[in-house]
Amino acid sequence: MPMIDVYAPKGTFKNRKALAQELAQAIMRWEKVPVIPFFTENTAAFVHELDADGFSTAGGDTDRVRITVTTNAGALDREQQIGLVKEFSELVAKAAGDASLAERTWVALTEAVPGGWGIGGHAYTNEEIVDHVRTLLGKN
Repeated sequence: MPMIDVYAPKGTFKNRKALAQELAQAIMRWEKVPVIPFFTENTAAFVHELDADGFSTAGGDTDRVRITVTTNAGALDREQQIGLVKEFSELVAKAAGDASLAERTWVALTEAVPGGWGIGGHAYTNEEIVDHVRTLLGKN
């Protein structure tokens, strides 16, 4: 159940909730997980707006967007990583109404360590997540 954090200058996006939902749905597609409440209720994106003086490149630019994506370990293979980064950059640019923003969007993919993914007070390992979903789908 990925967590997505988007950091952008204030006013970049007209509809932050729509962007957050699109990003969350996109990562579910790239991870190829079933559309069930366990995933739809625990996959989320957070859009954080920053003051213009809240960040800068080394050259002084403040027109970038940074996305940090945390998944469980091994959730994305190389093809999925490439596709996800491309789609996220495009979604951000579309939401901003600025096609050039795709070139100024940074996406950092990170993985939670096994047992480092907590939901409802339980720190899940990958195997526990798979077992739990199989049970929910009646496959255990």
